[in-house]
Amino acid sequence: MNLQKILFVDDEEHLRFAAKQSLELEGLAIECFAEAQPVALKLSKDFEGVVVTDIRLPGMDGTALMRQAVEIDPDIPVILVTGHGDVELAVNSMRDGAYDFIEKPFPPSRLVDTVKRALDRRRLVLENRILRQQVGVKEGIGSVLHGSSHGIQILKDQIAAVAAVDIDVLVAGETGSGKEVVSRALHEASSRAHMPFVHINCAALPAHLVESELFGHEAGAFQGALRTRVGRFEAARGGTVFLDEIDSLPLALQTKLLHAVQNRVVTRLGSNDPIELDVRFIAATKKDLEQEVANDRFRADLFYLLNVVSLNVPPLKTRREDVPLLFAQLVSEAAARYERAMPDIPVAVMTAVAARDWPGNVRELRNAADRFVLGFGAPPTHDRQLDTENNGLAERMAQHEKSLIAASLAANGGNLKETYEALNISRKALYEKMQKYGLSKKAFSAADLS
Repeated sequence: MNLQKILFVDDEEHLRFAAKQSLELEGLAIECFAEAQPVALKLSKDFEGVVVTDIRLPGMDGTALMRQAVEIDPDIPVILVTGHGDVELAVNSMRDGAYDFIEKPFPPSRLVDTVKRALDRRRLVLENRILRQQVGVKEGIGSVLHGSSHGIQILKDQIAAVAAVDIDVLVAGETGSGKEVVSRALHEASSRAHMPFVHINCAALPAHLVESELFGHEAGAFQGALRTRVGRFEAARGGTVFLDEIDSLPLALQTKLLHAVQNRVVTRLGSNDPIELDVRFIAATKKDLEQEVANDRFRADLFYLLNVVSLNVPPLKTRREDVPLLFAQLVSEAAARYERAMPDIPVAVMTAVAARDWPGNVRELRNAADRFVLGFGAPPTHDRQLDTENNGLAERMAQHEKSLIAASLAANGGNLKETYEALNISRKALYEKMQKYGLSKKAFSAADLS
């Protein structure tokens, strides 16, 4: 749907009629005004059209409207319509940000051509902004969600796509897989980033204080309520509410939560005045909520409300090639946190890291990185329990080879010569295997860990 529109301003009715007729014959949308003030109210950084305005107008004149448009967004095209005596003024206005000027009297074709060029320019400007914003969002997500495996790349793309849309999200994943990291990435990449991110651990809420904690209370609402308390939902207004471990919430509390999510309204205990909520809900679960619904342990209506979009965080066992690089990143972060020098990570340590299952996912891997930095040695080695249910021997061997190559690349900072010498294979063999497994030298370079 084309939302581009021409806002045409002239105090002479016959000129407004002629312009409207000429532009509509070309399939262009136009709205006419006799004064400039109403047009100024329609302008914003997201305005997709152009402004065509006569210079001589009652009240606010055309140059004042042009200056106001440029103040809102310097890239809004403003075309000035001039009388013979205003040409010099129009030329000077172009230095101040006007797109072009048309001198009266003008043929309809001159107006149409100028407007079409201006619309094309505005469209390109807005498209480029969106592309730059998407690139910036993806880069921001990549800085907190590390890895280059297929599963993690899909997740990054999904976060970038969903972040800009103000809808509720359900984040599912195993314990320690990074559900909170994903939720914070969603918040930071959204238009709510400058507002609060309120983390509520549903498993840790004391049953007798849940309503007060979430919805707040007035002074005297119950024994011990000495002063008014703002609830967690109310404190998050304008921002994001992260409902961690939503699967642990008792059914009775799910009913109360349903009302708040559905109506975006809370009422403090001891009050009858509803408080409107402008928040985004992100819920995280380690369980299959559909199965919980089937077993009558989770309300179906609440599940469908929260599950507008579902993001699945892949466990480490499904993205083994990410483990060595992720371990190096966590070691770097731990060294900075504990104010220690960044230790060298031997290939043997990386190989041991790649060989482990990490059932506790990123949380367990982070603990291992902390211990390594603090001098407690490398993670203990043990046989990796490969998925034998769906994978044959050849695929399991390929997974093992891929993780070993990734471990060596990470240990050597992406240096290919050191990697193929450590693996005792030829340069050509390393290149072929990296291409086969989708491993990139850039992803393992030391610069990416800084």
